[in-house]
Amino acid sequence: MEHINPSYWLDACEDISLPAELTSAAGVPSLDPCLFDGILDTIPTVVDAQLTLTVSPASNPQHPLNKVEFHGCDVDDDDDDKQERSGKRSHIERERERERPSRKRDRDHDQAEVIREQTGYQVGHYCGEMGQDFWDARRWQREFEKKQVLVMTAQILLNILRHSIIKMEAINLLILDECHHAVKKHPYSLVMSEFYHTTAKEKRPSVFGMTASPVNLKGVSSQLDCAIKIRNLETKLDSVVCTIKDRKELEKHVPMPVETVVEYDKAASLWSLHEQIKQMEVAVEKAAQSSSRRSKWQFMGARDAGGVKEELRQVYGVSERTEGDGAANLIQKLRAINYALDELGQWCAYKVAESFLSALQSDERANFQLDIKFQESYLSKVVSLLQCQLNEGAVLQNTAGDVSEKGCDLTCLDEIEEGELPDIHAVSGGEHVDVVIGAAVADGKVTPKVQSLIQILLKYQHMEDFRAIIFVERVVAALVLPKVFAELPSLNYINSASLIGHNNSQEMRTSQMQDTISKFRDGRVTLLVATSVAEEGLDIRQCNVVIRFDLAKTVLAYIQSRGRARKPGSDYILMVERRNLSHEAFLRNARNSEETLRKEAIERTDLSHLRDSSKLISIEPTHGTVYQVASTGAVVSLNSAVGLIHFYCSQLPSDRYSILRPEFIMECHEKPEGPTEYSCRLQLPCNAPFEKLEGPVCSSMRIAQQAVCLAACKKLHEMGAFTDMLLPDKGSRGVGEKTDENDEGDPLPGTARHREFYPEGVANILQGDWILSGSDERDNFKVFRLYMYVVKCVNAGATKDPFLTQVSEFAVIFGNELDAEVLTMSTELFVARTMTTKASLVFRGCIEVTESQLDLLKSFHVRLMSIVLDVDVEPSTTPWDPAKAYLFVPVGGVKESEKEIDWDTVENIIKTHAWNNPLQRARPDVYLGTNERTLGGDRREYGYGKLRGQKLHPTYGVRGAVAQFDIVKASGLVPDRVANGNVTRGKLMMADSCTSAHDLVGRIVTAAHSGKRFYVDSVRYEMTAENSFPRKDGYLGPLEYTSYADYYKQKYGVELVYKQQPLIRGRGVSYCKNLLSPRFEHSEGHEGESDTLDKTYYVFLPPELCFVHPLSGSLVRGAQRLPSIMRRVESMLLAVQLKNAINYTVPAFKILEALTAASCQETFCYERAELLGDAYLKWVVSRYLFLKHPQKHEGQLTRMRQQMVSNMVLYQYALTKGLQSYIQADRFAPSRWAAPGVLPVFDEDIKETDFLSDQEISAITRTITEIYDEDDELEDGELDEGDSSSYRVLSSKTLADVVEALIGVYYVEGGKKAANHFMKWVGIEVDFDPVTEVEAQIRPPGSVPDSIIRSIDFDSIEGSLNFKFRDKSLLVEAITHASRPSSGVSCYQRLEFVGDAVLDHLITKHLFFMYTDLPPGRLTDLRAAAVNNENFARVAVKHNLHVHLRHGSSALEKQQIRDFVKEVESEASKPGFNSFGLGDCKAPKVLGDIIESIAGAIFLDSQRNTTFVWKVFQPLLHPMVTPETLPMHPVRELQERCQQQAEGLEYKATRDGNLATVQVFIDGVQVSIAQNTQKKMAQKLAARNALAALKMKESEAAAAAKEKENEENGKKKNGSQTFTRQTLNDICLRRNWPMPLYRCVSEGGPAHAKRFIFAVRVNTSDKGWTDECVGEPMPSVKKAKDSAAVLLLELLNRWYT
Repeated sequence: MEHINPSYWLDACEDISLPAELTSAAGVPSLDPCLFDGILDTIPTVVDAQLTLTVSPASNPQHPLNKVEFHGCDVDDDDDDKQERSGKRSHIERERERERPSRKRDRDHDQAEVIREQTGYQVGHYCGEMGQDFWDARRWQREFEKKQVLVMTAQILLNILRHSIIKMEAINLLILDECHHAVKKHPYSLVMSEFYHTTAKEKRPSVFGMTASPVNLKGVSSQLDCAIKIRNLETKLDSVVCTIKDRKELEKHVPMPVETVVEYDKAASLWSLHEQIKQMEVAVEKAAQSSSRRSKWQFMGARDAGGVKEELRQVYGVSERTEGDGAANLIQKLRAINYALDELGQWCAYKVAESFLSALQSDERANFQLDIKFQESYLSKVVSLLQCQLNEGAVLQNTAGDVSEKGCDLTCLDEIEEGELPDIHAVSGGEHVDVVIGAAVADGKVTPKVQSLIQILLKYQHMEDFRAIIFVERVVAALVLPKVFAELPSLNYINSASLIGHNNSQEMRTSQMQDTISKFRDGRVTLLVATSVAEEGLDIRQCNVVIRFDLAKTVLAYIQSRGRARKPGSDYILMVERRNLSHEAFLRNARNSEETLRKEAIERTDLSHLRDSSKLISIEPTHGTVYQVASTGAVVSLNSAVGLIHFYCSQLPSDRYSILRPEFIMECHEKPEGPTEYSCRLQLPCNAPFEKLEGPVCSSMRIAQQAVCLAACKKLHEMGAFTDMLLPDKGSRGVGEKTDENDEGDPLPGTARHREFYPEGVANILQGDWILSGSDERDNFKVFRLYMYVVKCVNAGATKDPFLTQVSEFAVIFGNELDAEVLTMSTELFVARTMTTKASLVFRGCIEVTESQLDLLKSFHVRLMSIVLDVDVEPSTTPWDPAKAYLFVPVGGVKESEKEIDWDTVENIIKTHAWNNPLQRARPDVYLGTNERTLGGDRREYGYGKLRGQKLHPTYGVRGAVAQFDIVKASGLVPDRVANGNVTRGKLMMADSCTSAHDLVGRIVTAAHSGKRFYVDSVRYEMTAENSFPRKDGYLGPLEYTSYADYYKQKYGVELVYKQQPLIRGRGVSYCKNLLSPRFEHSEGHEGESDTLDKTYYVFLPPELCFVHPLSGSLVRGAQRLPSIMRRVESMLLAVQLKNAINYTVPAFKILEALTAASCQETFCYERAELLGDAYLKWVVSRYLFLKHPQKHEGQLTRMRQQMVSNMVLYQYALTKGLQSYIQADRFAPSRWAAPGVLPVFDEDIKETDFLSDQEISAITRTITEIYDEDDELEDGELDEGDSSSYRVLSSKTLADVVEALIGVYYVEGGKKAANHFMKWVGIEVDFDPVTEVEAQIRPPGSVPDSIIRSIDFDSIEGSLNFKFRDKSLLVEAITHASRPSSGVSCYQRLEFVGDAVLDHLITKHLFFMYTDLPPGRLTDLRAAAVNNENFARVAVKHNLHVHLRHGSSALEKQQIRDFVKEVESEASKPGFNSFGLGDCKAPKVLGDIIESIAGAIFLDSQRNTTFVWKVFQPLLHPMVTPETLPMHPVRELQERCQQQAEGLEYKATRDGNLATVQVFIDGVQVSIAQNTQKKMAQKLAARNALAALKMKESEAAAAAKEKENEENGKKKNGSQTFTRQTLNDICLRRNWPMPLYRCVSEGGPAHAKRFIFAVRVNTSDKGWTDECVGEPMPSVKKAKDSAAVLLLELLNRWYT
């Protein structure tokens, strides 16, 4: 097809499907029909060839984009009842989308689907409803890259061309559907004239247009006239017309319907009713003219006058008329009613008025209440005026007899329901209906036109598969005619529906239109009453009747509506008024014009004699009427400038009470001897960069308006309000554009769900090559100078467990001297419930060791840590990493300053042969093949709960499969023995030796039958293997084992030899635990367990099954503390390293706090500092942007701030500075900790591990990335057991939080200077140059008009604030809402922006330093309660500031502020009550805004001094929320209560009209319900009701229990304590006390009758610890705690009442 140069558009008349033959026009090369058939084969064809057609996109491979663009048309009808769409829906507000475009959007979607199915191309579909007006160039570019065919409306194409988002040369093929619209100012015409014809010919796309008629007029006057119109369209589209030559060939594919004309009589005029309604119109216009927008009503009233007034309507009508203007809306409704009265009759007009009134009364939108009441008063009069019944009127004489025979009195007709027909008229024949309708016609209830329509329909009552479309001109007719059909029983075979487009008053949503068409297609609806929306593109092949109730306006509409009759033998019925000359003339002209068009398309008229005539258009680009951005090519012309200004205004910050739009003031310049000229003054909203602009003098008002808008666009671009794409600048340039959003739906950087792998950081000071020394060839003369630090442990608290205090002492040897701050740090280790240990490093001094000594120390370190961490490594083969070089060594001595390395212990442990036994090394389970870990319990870090077996039971610690003892014996590890008499007293025969019983106590033994290790507590001489085997607690069945010997024989296959030996009582050696987390404090996690402080679980072992381990118990217990200590030391060293990098003196421990996430579960975290840092960062950036960009409005500033402080940006800063290596984000797990020389092993099948290769790390990363995609996501720092310990997972939000926390820490420790220093270091550039800052501070003197100054009571406002403004204009601006007409005063939005930030910062700072011990969560709650719009609004009302608000919205005043003031006054009447934003009435946002804007004004007026702001606002905010007065949100309180009670909570929300209903269900039972206009408020009220119901239930239960208690002489029952622990917890939470401390006093009784006694106490902030309240014996832990809590509650009640 490459040899086809010209483009074509096809005259695809509605009765033409595919062309059979083509004939060229004169002077145009002939086209081979076969070649054209080939083109059509390539183009998927949709029904009547007026839908999507496209060709291969490879026609021009040189184009930058290989694209096909298909565009639906925009139709600009002038029907009075069709409304302009909202400005936010399109760039060009005056390019109205009326009824047909709404259907066009649906058709575009259908076209896209067909192209996708027929071609296999990637097809995109775009319409205004998708919000594409707000897409940026990057979003469009992604669409261009993904899609080959783009189906969109013409307006969208025009917009993206004007904004240079796409270039015309990037398009290969341009397909124009309904291309006859390419005239005048239609988007098709503008696309061609502004972009196509201005593009070089060799770069233009091919154009393919489709239409049913190339002339969209009422007709053509002659063949020459037709030729001129076609030629002009060809010139505009740069195309040649083609059509079908042989009509008979066409009819084989698309049968022609039979055309019939039906005449009807002219309706009698209801003059009196018409006049009364018109008088109402006049009254409405007079009422409207008294409004503040007077000019609007003047022009609107003259909208049909034509001439100059019509032009004025175009100028003002689109921009000014909105839904909220009651008068404008009402006038349209009255005109629609008048139209129905004239065309359809009184009954139809009555139904129209009734539907208008009904819709109005159901509209509960607060913003339109005044308009609604205004309209309702008039519509009620109209309904009363027109009220009638369809069956009223004189009944014809020839039916009176029939009625009498039926026995029905005529007087009973008055009792029939409105619109209902009596049964006597509903027989079956049309004559009965005609009688009734005839009577209605005689009385004017129905017009003869409607009567004729009913008669036409009755002729089809017996037709099978009847499917008809009735075309009407107006929406009101489409809506009311189905009501008429529904009233007539004889038409009950018809199921009718309306099909209309989008319209402000009676619009049909896209989904509703699709549903209606679908019903018509499948027969559920048999009759459609449609406006012109159905003329184009509706393809229902079952349609067999088309009736033009109103004649078409154009030849095109005549042809298109005829084409809807698809079925063979269809009827096309035209209804014409009898003796109406204009109707008859139109029919003649339409038929003649159709044939003339066909003839002209085939036999072209020679127009060479008109070549220079003005009748033929020429495409010549105009100069000087556009503004183009050189860098991008974006252009705005006179045609687009007005719409662009409207779009800009719609994007300015506003709320629902302010509708921001431009205002135009025309000035007439009359000349005595010349034409009148006009100039236009543009006034933008008060938050635009400039307010007024004078336009040039022009020849017409429309051009004057366009010219001033073009000048405004240029000025806005120069001021930075428009981007270089000539789109409103949203403040989105800069840092935020570095990262694109993820199209695949993956989490974006900066979010909590976005997680990545990062290497774990190691401080540089730990590096040392000395750790690599020591080999087979040792050099005893080589000496290493090392630094020894003794681990000092000081116990706090007491314990009855001697093992906790019997621990060996250690020191840590480093290659470098540590920072002094590390030595000042004390690490709290939570070793037991009642005892903690303070561990610190004490510098012992420098030591010198030889290489051989170093080798011994390294071997000892490896042997020790391999057992502690349960990693089987050999000292001779283990890898050493110089990045982490330190060693643990045992020390001896009394004082820290005298402690030395215990070389004896080192040598004894290293040189023992016990290490040759694999059962004595780590992981004997691998050797035995049991898949069981070595130590006496579970490996994972879940506390003691899973480590405990049955008390005094010998199977403690044994889980799962175990090895038969034969395997151990076969290995030779246990020698064969034969009993040789009694063993010497004091000696025990062990598995491989004979050992002193005394020396065995305190050692560790390894069980040969299981590989598990136990501390030896004692030797039980009174017990032997022949003792009876104990029963399990509560077990009453037969004995399973007769003795210990029998147990080991049956269980393990062990035949004990020395059965008379005493048994060893041992305790399991637990795994190395995380001692940094407070595991025991206030724990209620295992309430089924006993909480006694000294509970110990023992196991009894035969000595002959035990090996004595080379490591002593005290040595292992002491070493188990070392990983936790070194975790803290390593973290502190990283903090010191980061502090040195930042180069500002701040305590390193505070930096460590800022680097530690809450997920570490340690005693400190960054959340408090992050809260303060977040507020300070927001404040500093807000101040910077506010002063630097005085022309930016609040919306731009907010977006710019978001991009400077967003988590995504902070995350990028953190990565740049490598903060990920310093962060501690995972709960410490020793099993995953890498000690020097002892790397963790995660793979159960791999015994040894080396450093991971890059390929292995990549594989791990891929594995983890896949894990992220699952619902079971990894938490921060968590790694699966297949991953390297040197890598961990961090969420990008954690990195962003750490940046904010560091800002907070530096602010706390060093003030603004320190915080700014860190911000600059991390990359946040907000510092001003001093000179620039002073200049930015300079504000021109206030230029507020005197009239406004006089209208404001400054003394009252300043008295409430206790602050005198030097610049009064700041205060005026601070109280001016955007709904107020400008008058030279800006609205408060910019001041609100900076005031919001300064108040947030000051209040957060106050709370942070006031409540230093408050947990982060409670501090966050306090901040949320203090810094919120609801609280600020109450402050405004409390100090009477709301009365000074300058606004222009009556709805805001009467519907919002007034109700809220009543609520606040009601709250004030309750002593001591303060809802802190949790009241039952939602505050108007504007009241909170003015508090923030006043704060911003004070900040500026006081020379940017925040101290003055806090001095003013601290008393204003009093009483400020405290932990004691902090209200908990009912939704949160209910959720927490249900979680603690293990109850299921569910909310069910429904909406009925304007009312939301929320129900609360607990465990499936409804407990409350609430209703409100706002869903969130309804949920809050429902939760509050549920809490009240639960508390009432609790009170009733308590009262019943109390009564029962009295009856039983004071014996307590548990029924009243259902919520006592929760009540006690709530009190502690509200008073900021620590949680209650419970203690198990005793536990006893048989298994079937256990009894628990608990005690509880609490540490109050003002009176210290309470006495310990001991409860009564109870059968469960929960009930025992409840019993104790009741007593403590009574005690607290006595203390505080």
